[in-house]
Amino acid sequence: MKNKYFVGRTKMADVVAANHTLILAMPRFGIPLGFGDRSVQEICEQYGLPVDFVLLIFNVYTFDDYLPDEYDLEQTNFSPLVPYLEASHHYYLSERLPHIERHLSHVAGSAGDRYGAILKKFFEDYRSEVVEHFESEEHDVFPYLKSLMTDGKAEKPVSEHFADNHTDLVDKLNDLTQILYKYIPCDNFAEELNELVFAILQLSADLEKHAVIEEKILLPYIQLLERRRENEA
Repeated sequence: MKNKYFVGRTKMADVVAANHTLILAMPRFGIPLGFGDRSVQEICEQYGLPVDFVLLIFNVYTFDDYLPDEYDLEQTNFSPLVPYLEASHHYYLSERLPHIERHLSHVAGSAGDRYGAILKKFFEDYRSEVVEHFESEEHDVFPYLKSLMTDGKAEKPVSEHFADNHTDLVDKLNDLTQILYKYIPCDNFAEELNELVFAILQLSADLEKHAVIEEKILLPYIQLLERRRENEA
């Protein structure tokens, strides 16, 4: 791991100072704030987490040029990978989307019948697509990964392209912000509209990193385990 990336001895407070958005990701590990001057290694030991995996996630979220190579995949303890991804899904569906919906409902109610209806329909369709995508992963992909990690018997998912929809999910959020930028007047609710836009942008940025984790880490790790199983057969 290159020196510019986070390492085990990096203080957790310095990690958050370098990338404040990790405050939203830490609860997915069960890590609360209040870590004093302790290092990432010390915090991981306190909460029973493999430091190599936590560092991998922190580095992906913080450094755009960071990606683990095959050696990193071989050496990393990926036992928390599925629970982390499931916690991410829960966060998006139970916290971020409802937060956006509350603001969007207020904005739509003040935007007139035409644009208000467009906003509500767009968001409902988007949420349905997100739910369908996550359910597909949790029903097919995650059990298959668990099988590979434990020598189980789960069948390989029919589609190997489950990550293809990530770009579409992010693009549709960008389309929603364009509707807000161009067509929604903000004379009487500028603060609420700004809050809505920033919430959408935050979710979009988080989903982009989530996509990197699934496309550049989860899939290569599955392929690595498949090769191992073939070699052992």
